[in-house]
Amino acid sequence: MNPQLQPANDVAPVKVGPGALVLVVGPSGAGKDTLIRLARDRLAGDPDVVFPRRLITREPDGTEENDAVSPARFELLVGLGRTALHWQAHGLGYAVPDSADDAVADGKVVVVNVSRRIVPAALAKYARVVVVLVTAPVDVLADRLAARGREDRASILERLQRAADPLPAAPSVVVIQNVGPPEIAAERLVEVVRELAAQRT
Repeated sequence: MNPQLQPANDVAPVKVGPGALVLVVGPSGAGKDTLIRLARDRLAGDPDVVFPRRLITREPDGTEENDAVSPARFELLVGLGRTALHWQAHGLGYAVPDSADDAVADGKVVVVNVSRRIVPAALAKYARVVVVLVTAPVDVLADRLAARGREDRASILERLQRAADPLPAAPSVVVIQNVGPPEIAAERLVEVVRELAAQRT
């Protein structure tokens, strides 16, 4: 068949760009929210970097910076296409607001804490994606989860087992071991973001 006569549905969708999306993933207790908060503070004066607040169907605790929404509101936003990415985990709904799409389309670097399960969807949607895997040894993760006091032992063990799930394939992955002072690991995240910002097209 003449390529010019192929059906329209064979045409690859245009991906969101020219900005970049940084997906911060990793097991519970790895310190993702802490590193993101520290990196956001370090990059506060950079207009080309955005840290959107996630939507979640429960009230955030002191370690998180999310916007709480009711399950009904969550489903409405998803149904209306008002989320950039969304997923379910631990019986809760999570989403990245659609303002992230606008920022990436405007050429900015957007940094978000997400589930590793939505990496394939993000790769299909955005032109430039970097996955940052934040991790730590299992005993460190267990201690951090217990210190949060949010879950019982069975729930903690379930999270730790899930931490062993393989990371979906991605063309660009940066691994950060968060085992020392969090400022050190956060600085590596800052370096990744600054490198992407410097590559603006």
